Amino acid sequence: MTVAERSAFRRPSAARLGLYRAGVELKSFFRERDAVVFTFAMPAVILALLGSIFDGVYPGSDVTSAQYLAPSMIAAGVASATFINLGTGIASDRDDGTLRRLRGVPMPPSAYFLGKILMALVVTVGETVLLLGVGVLAFDLRLPTDPARWLTLGWVFLLGATACALVGIAASSLARSARSAGAVMNLPYLVLAFISGVFYTPVGQLPEPLVTVGSLFPLKWMAQGFRSVFLPDSILPQEVVPSWEHGRTSLVLAAWCIGGMLLCLTTFRWQGRRGR
Repeated sequence: MTVAERSAFRRPSAARLGLYRAGVELKSFFRERDAVVFTFAMPAVILALLGSIFDGVYPGSDVTSAQYLAPSMIAAGVASATFINLGTGIASDRDDGTLRRLRGVPMPPSAYFLGKILMALVVTVGETVLLLGVGVLAFDLRLPTDPARWLTLGWVFLLGATACALVGIAASSLARSARSAGAVMNLPYLVLAFISGVFYTPVGQLPEPLVTVGSLFPLKWMAQGFRSVFLPDSILPQEVVPSWEHGRTSLVLAAWCIGGMLLCLTTFRWQGRRGR
């Protein structure tokens, strides 16, 4: 074996470097205590506030307004922890020169992105557990007993989080600086949250044009998928469709995963627009 072959043999794989990078990202995230508190607290506080404001039971079912809201807020939490956090985090790395320095080390770019996505997934899992706890303890949200529903939760979560993470990475290039990243990422998030039926329940009462626009994006399908896990079928009259549409949900979320990857490959910038 030649020297070059031995060197290539010893070189860590992109997956291994991505796992190492994920550890670095997680340590950096949890050191920022204020960011940790607000990241985990915001969806839980919104759920607690809106769940306390909305009351009543939907006709033909025993589902309360707060119980209907809880799965949708889980989808919003997933989008927040992936789309917003990754977009602002990468914009900050670009602005302070971290991305430029990483380009100078023998680490494949895929390892950086893998580390970011794995960090976001870990944070998202923790946030989802917290939201489920609030829903169960405060609003009597019923956890499913059917294994098929837990399986649905798994693939909706994985596809939705991956799609939002990839789109967040691509959207990070829209921000000119770290200071503007928060506004750039939060505006589309809030608009989509409203037109996807997250903050407005039930979804069937939204104006049809807004439902149509919201159906083009992954947040609506994540929320619908999570509602299919935690709510009984008797709530379907409050939806805009006669069934939970699991097949269409999987296709739309998978399409956004592919589209998000293409956006990352075609729009991602390692340096800011100011040439830093």
